[in-house]
Amino acid sequence: MIDPITAVATATAAFNTIKQGFAVGREIESMAGDLGRWMGAVSDIKKAEEYNKKPPLFKKLFQAGSVEEEALHIFMAKKKAEDMREELRNIISMTRGPSAWEELLKTEADIRKRRQQAIYDQQERQRKLFEIIIVTIGIAACIALVVGMIWLVGADRGTW
Repeated sequence: MIDPITAVATATAAFNTIKQGFAVGREIESMAGDLGRWMGAVSDIKKAEEYNKKPPLFKKLFQAGSVEEEALHIFMAKKKAEDMREELRNIISMTRGPSAWEELLKTEADIRKRRQQAIYDQQERQRKLFEIIIVTIGIAACIALVVGMIWLVGADRGTW
């Protein structure tokens, strides 16, 4: 599961590094790694929001209170990311022109797509596998309980 608090901390750290880079006159090309970290963290925040809208089965059942708390963390992280995005847009548009911002958005979409394929899909498969295993164990335990009860009732009546 994606932790929105960690994602916003990563985004903030990368954003502050980017801002400092622009303040000292660094070119945007030299900050590609920091931009990539920021974009990845923002992507994680968005994915956390999606997960919170459709939480896993066991989170719904056993951690209902934490879903609301996590929703608040995600909301705050999303708003902070939006503020950072707007400030970054202004900085890049002023220093490199509006077309540079459009290029950055295209790059961000590409990064998000790759992360979706590489990381998020794997996490989703692992979550579903875990749910299937737990449900299977639960069903097997229920069947064993019913068979055991039938056996005890039969043994008590002497029919076995």
